[in-house]
Amino acid sequence: MNNILIKIAFLFQEKEELLIFKIVIITLSVITALLVLFTILRGLFLFFEMAFVEYFKKKQFFTHFYFKRNKLSKPYKLILKQEFSFYNKLDLVEKKNFDHRIQYFIKNWEFVGKEIDVNNVMKVKIAATATKLTFGFRNYKIDVLDKIIIYPNAYYSTVNKQMHKGEFNMAYNALIFSWEDFEEGYTIENDNLNLGVHECIHAIHVTFLKSRKYSTSAAIFLDSFQELTTYLDANLALKQRLISSGYFRDYAFENHFEFISVLVENFIETPVEFQSHFPKIYEKVKQMLNFNFAGY
Repeated sequence: MNNILIKIAFLFQEKEELLIFKIVIITLSVITALLVLFTILRGLFLFFEMAFVEYFKKKQFFTHFYFKRNKLSKPYKLILKQEFSFYNKLDLVEKKNFDHRIQYFIKNWEFVGKEIDVNNVMKVKIAATATKLTFGFRNYKIDVLDKIIIYPNAYYSTVNKQMHKGEFNMAYNALIFSWEDFEEGYTIENDNLNLGVHECIHAIHVTFLKSRKYSTSAAIFLDSFQELTTYLDANLALKQRLISSGYFRDYAFENHFEFISVLVENFIETPVEFQSHFPKIYEKVKQMLNFNFAGY
């Protein structure tokens, strides 16, 4: 009798193990199928969005979507409200999205002080600058950056053996700033000189050059700039007026990298004046950044 009970128990155990095995296999199969389906749908979405951007309109289907938004800590939030006027021009939902992104930069960048102690104000204002410039893009992570190096004032650069106020250094994957000069860019907000904006745009530009094939954010930025340069080449009188106006500093016309950075500096600092003097160019820069918020 005992042997029969043992055999029955063993049989049930085998069936239970087989059932568990089948459940595991089915679960894994369902997960795999869902992942494959997600990959296919994502690929189709990106394909159609890229086609839309390239052939119809320089707009993404959406910009902000997060399963869970990062919350900005109270000390950071207070600094942002007090020190960054752009933030206060955003609506409630935009502020939450801004908080999420600035938290990402603060968390993922290494902040290194050279002869200066890095504090929260530095972290927030630098991260907020990057967040502002990428706020119109879904692909906002600046992949060519992993560290921020801060000096108290102008420093000796190993790139060209000269004193610098700031630079984007590709060899170090770093933005390097003189804090004195970074701060001046926000102390005087209407002189079209903003070191943080200028150098961040260099890093964004390089990031997008590397990701143009698959990023609609990169496509919007680069293709809009190409449209702008083509438009200027076809309108030489306007191009000459742009150069001789004095509104853009001479440094803008050294190369395309500097031209983009100076265009964006002027767009950020004096948008009303920019739009008044050069409305079509203003609209191209606005399209390039997908800037449809904060009154721009």
